[in-house]
Amino acid sequence: MVKVAAKVTGERTGRRRARPRARVLALLLTLLALQLGSLVSPAYACGCGAMVPGPNQRIAVGREVSAVRWDGRQEQIVMSLTVTGDADRAAWIMPVPHRATVRLGDPALFGELTAATAPVHRTREHFWPRRGDWPFTSGDGSAAAGPGNAAAAPPGVGVVGRQRLGPFDVARLTATDPHALADWLHAHGFALPARLDQALRPYVDQHWEYVAIRLAPTAAGTPLRGTLDPLHLTFAAGSPVYPMRLSRLAATPQSLGLYILAGHRMEPVSAIGGDPWRVTFAGRLDAPTGALGALAAGTPFLTAVDQEFPRPSRIDGDHALRRTATDATYQQVVYTDRLREWAGVPAWLMTVGGALFAAAALTVCVLVRARRRPVLPPPPVHVPPPLG
Repeated sequence: MVKVAAKVTGERTGRRRARPRARVLALLLTLLALQLGSLVSPAYACGCGAMVPGPNQRIAVGREVSAVRWDGRQEQIVMSLTVTGDADRAAWIMPVPHRATVRLGDPALFGELTAATAPVHRTREHFWPRRGDWPFTSGDGSAAAGPGNAAAAPPGVGVVGRQRLGPFDVARLTATDPHALADWLHAHGFALPARLDQALRPYVDQHWEYVAIRLAPTAAGTPLRGTLDPLHLTFAAGSPVYPMRLSRLAATPQSLGLYILAGHRMEPVSAIGGDPWRVTFAGRLDAPTGALGALAAGTPFLTAVDQEFPRPSRIDGDHALRRTATDATYQQVVYTDRLREWAGVPAWLMTVGGALFAAAALTVCVLVRARRRPVLPPPPVHVPPPLG
């Protein structure tokens, strides 16, 4: 009995000791989940510029698609951002090398660009059956496939212009100090993150200007989600550039789709810390119409580039664009493999079946001829006459 009581007492003591450990483990798991949640839903993220939400709100730019037009003297950027989060208002900072004019872009532009660069679909036949072809499948063989006052600007910030464009309140700014931009945003209800303050320093040193945009949905209190109306920026440029440096602050992977309109085929100078970019289309446009025709006038060569940034923190600069050595054209081709048929019958089956039939027929002919061949009597035996 003493041994049994001691054993029960020991088990109770062990349980008491295990409970604090379990509580500590649960607390650690909770903290870890909160940390992972902060990574999945960052306080802010940015595309080509910097996107800053309101207090205690979240917004992320997962995909940016832009068309860049450069005619040798002037650059135009039409940008479309796809955002997620719960923010019902946000501010967006876009650095530009020279003074820019801003207007709303035509939403039809990107649909027309998608159509112009769509892959070519071709059918490719094969002779021998593959997986999915008869007799390796029992199916059909198919594969699943409001203007403010400039005087309100803090010292160090010059407000070049202010305008209202649809849901956007646009201010064109100059700044001699990145802290002044923080003050300007704060005066309009937005807090500039410290890291963005530091990231703006190279642009201040190069005397770039900025387009500051306040975004709000048409219905008050509605989160900013989905693809936003495109914005069209125009500014002088001796060489084409696509600002990307601020995207290094994004906490989630970024995806970039870039359409470049120029007199010749163009390409980025480097990967600027992302995955190797890939060309999805290169060629001269054949008399485009609509929004694409208006933008491409005088710059008929279109180059489409896609790039992924799995770790945005590695982005080390802006996308400088240059002319390639040749104007070689390229278009993606999507092949649909199909088993070659003759009159609805697989060609391989007819060929193999025909060969087998021919071999069988030849064998039968040989056998038949062998049976019909007359049997010749043996030659007579010559018996010599007897002697004497």
